[in-house]
Amino acid sequence: MHCADTLFANMFEIEKDGAPASTADIFPDWQPHDRFGILIDEPLGALGATHLIQVAIAAFYDARPERRTERRVYPEIYAIHIGEDFGALTEFDFWPARREVIVSTDHREILDAINDRAITRLALPYTRPSRTLEHRPKEPDAALELLRSAILYSADGRLENPDFSITGLGRGTETNTRKVIRPPHLSEETVKMMKESGSMSKETDKDYTKVINSRFSVVSDELRAAATSRRKDLSEEKGVRETYRIITPEEALTRL
Repeated sequence: MHCADTLFANMFEIEKDGAPASTADIFPDWQPHDRFGILIDEPLGALGATHLIQVAIAAFYDARPERRTERRVYPEIYAIHIGEDFGALTEFDFWPARREVIVSTDHREILDAINDRAITRLALPYTRPSRTLEHRPKEPDAALELLRSAILYSADGRLENPDFSITGLGRGTETNTRKVIRPPHLSEETVKMMKESGSMSKETDKDYTKVINSRFSVVSDELRAAATSRRKDLSEEKGVRETYRIITPEEALTRL
């Protein structure tokens, strides 16, 4: 749960409508019980929203600072892979493994996953078109009871006509991204030393290495190399900049 120690709001610069902004401008009135969810429908697609994910994580801890210290909990963040596994996001502390789920392409099952996890802040690919969908009775109402923010992102990090941008200030904002693209190898000796030191991180969980190893091959080396190249393309003078668009929760339900 390294994100509790390494991610803070001041590591990111937010601009909305061309003016300086803050977390409150993109996630209005964040509450301690807010839950962030992201829909993913292509290999490593969530990497186009890495700054949004990290800002949400920082907001989770800032809402209750003791989560960074005595309580030491993982952030309430959830990844919903549509149709197949598109690559593990454990390096962003989507852990334990239940925080990533694979659902079918059926929009009703996607909404089930959102409702089951009580998602309040949702990110989804802008390439998913708005269309007329028939959901199960009352399920849209259940979602709208909770959904407070809906944001479109692009898998390559930039979309047209954005409402806001997030720039990572410094190399630390790209650390998790690099490790998602190329998960670091942890030797048995390293894990043993971590356990002996009293570490309670996910890397010492007996299931962690199993999950990482089983999921690594779902994304090819070529796609991982392409993801690295895309991150370089997003780099500007201050750092890597991603752009986003805000939509209503009602519209989000038409893009599932």
